[in-house]
Amino acid sequence: MHAEERHQAILRRLREHGSLRVTEFAEELQVSPVTIRRDVEALAERGLVTRVHGGALLPDGPTAAVPDGAPAARTPARELVVGLIVPAADYYYPEVIKGAREAAAERGVRLVLGISQYDHGQEREQARRMLADGIDGLLITPCGGAGESWLTALGVPYVLVERRPGDELPGAEHVVTDHVYGARLAVRHLAEAGHRRIALLLRDDSPHGAPVLEGYRGGLAAAGLREPEPSPLRLPPPAGDAAGRERVLGEFTDAVADGRLDAALVHNDHDALVLLQRLRTHGIDVPGDLALVAYDDEVASLADIPLTAVAPPKHAVGAAAVGLLAERITDPGRARHRLAILPELHVRASSS
Repeated sequence: MHAEERHQAILRRLREHGSLRVTEFAEELQVSPVTIRRDVEALAERGLVTRVHGGALLPDGPTAAVPDGAPAARTPARELVVGLIVPAADYYYPEVIKGAREAAAERGVRLVLGISQYDHGQEREQARRMLADGIDGLLITPCGGAGESWLTALGVPYVLVERRPGDELPGAEHVVTDHVYGARLAVRHLAEAGHRRIALLLRDDSPHGAPVLEGYRGGLAAAGLREPEPSPLRLPPPAGDAAGRERVLGEFTDAVADGRLDAALVHNDHDALVLLQRLRTHGIDVPGDLALVAYDDEVASLADIPLTAVAPPKHAVGAAAVGLLAERITDPGRARHRLAILPELHVRASSS
């Protein structure tokens, strides 16, 4: 029997009887008591059971007789358990996770984390397991592209994080960065510095591409500027079309060398760093020949010429998402909310 199956068996026993004794349950499953003790510890760390001497109780159980004849102990009031599923834990989302974790701790909410790795099957499996373990609500950043209507059948409240719902989720609540505002902020900064040929280089697979493009065009219009040629340019991801990526980078570099561009907003940080290195290799000065603004501010400050960057409020997004979901769980009848939090512009050497 796998660990997940044992965990489900433990939870079923506790729901049916309110308590279990480790030695008896281990014998029933034909595994060692050490194995069941470790399972109980794992479930307790996730806030799903309460460990007691010799066994386990449900967290919301009343005063109960403790296994092995130990004195009775009153269990604490049951805490809320909330799942959080994000696509990755190595770029953009670490601060979202941190904000959610800290906000959950302040509210006495247990946060359970899942990483989908941009895989739709993993995403749904993570959600299924969390629901089976008894979460009260779900925070989720869907991978996108495969449809999200399955979220309506969760059976628990949910909040989208850094994703806006489509038509298939008409009433979904969300907490997002206002990326339209962020791109407008970058363009305004460049225009006020005197730049007139401001390009956009946009990661082709970015889920935030549409609002960044909208903000870029809105910023140009507000400054009385036109889109230069070539712009916007869409850059394939590093693991995608290598030839296409090289073509786009070459087209952009040639446009700068020919004087057709004097500034650019680049989404995301990684591509901005790659572009910076390429420009310098071709003898193009930043910010002298081209002012550069990155988008995301994950590693922009670490470039050899520190990059000005739009910084999404990732920590605040994670914290606000926990608060919104906790309010929905405790007050199901409250009005629905959709929150958009403004990013900031961190000005550094690449645009000054």
